[in-house]
Amino acid sequence: MKPPPFEYHGPRDLGEALETLAAVGARGKVLAGGQSLIPMLNMRLAAPAHLVDINRLPALAVVRDTPAGVTVGALARHSEVERGGAHPLLGKALRLVAHPVIRNRGTVVGSLVHADPAAELPAVLAVLEGSVRLARTGGDGADSGGVVALPPGTAVRDVPAREFFLGPMESAVRAGELAVSAHFPALGARTGTAFREVARRHGDYALAGVCAVVRLDGDLRVDSARVACVGVGPVPVVVDVSGACERRPAARVDWPAVAAAVRERTDPEGDVHASPAYRLHLVGVLAERALREAAREAAA
Repeated sequence: MKPPPFEYHGPRDLGEALETLAAVGARGKVLAGGQSLIPMLNMRLAAPAHLVDINRLPALAVVRDTPAGVTVGALARHSEVERGGAHPLLGKALRLVAHPVIRNRGTVVGSLVHADPAAELPAVLAVLEGSVRLARTGGDGADSGGVVALPPGTAVRDVPAREFFLGPMESAVRAGELAVSAHFPALGARTGTAFREVARRHGDYALAGVCAVVRLDGDLRVDSARVACVGVGPVPVVVDVSGACERRPAARVDWPAVAAAVRERTDPEGDVHASPAYRLHLVGVLAERALREAAREAAA
């Protein structure tokens, strides 16, 4: 299979990239890692008239760890972020993404923009209540608050995860915009995380998956508990189960009942790989395991 015809653009700086994206508008696609886009082009599932390659922009290949959290630039590869180990949940999720060869090329921000509901990273951003920074030309001036230095005349907006994922393969990135970074908030004290999924083979998209974040108070009671489910909805399904934990000590929480509350919030569809009933069953099993594991980590 070969991709449909397109005009290639290889900007040498961020300003040129933003100007090119503004000029091509909805007819353009951004090429970063290309691990999702290139197969879609070859299978004729995407047919942009313009391809804007941002791989010559090293300023986007940045990862910054601060007390507020981890910010990942648009060219930071999966493997780089994984090896950095800056964010526990992000690292756990990245180890489940495809295979090393894919992770050496694929980008964290690209995975978020691709917005595949079966992918791990959108769920991580959603459960952590992170955000994605989008930039375009036509602003009043450069924004100096992010990890990526933006040229003068750049407009910036930070889109929270709950507004970023609009549907299957659909994100809030508008025509002419470039996702320059993503922010994953830091975990507080006595907070544990876990990511569990079931796939036909390691590295395949999950039939269903659950990531969990559990925070305990000073008496080791469950202060908050959240999960995000993958593969069971058009976007990551985030469920706050703090109330179901009833502020009990982690060892005394009725985790099967909490997992049942998660299962009630999902309505998966079936396909050739799994029926809706099987995916629903997986959500309950994985939610219980992930919540237990996250609680144990928080208490350690």
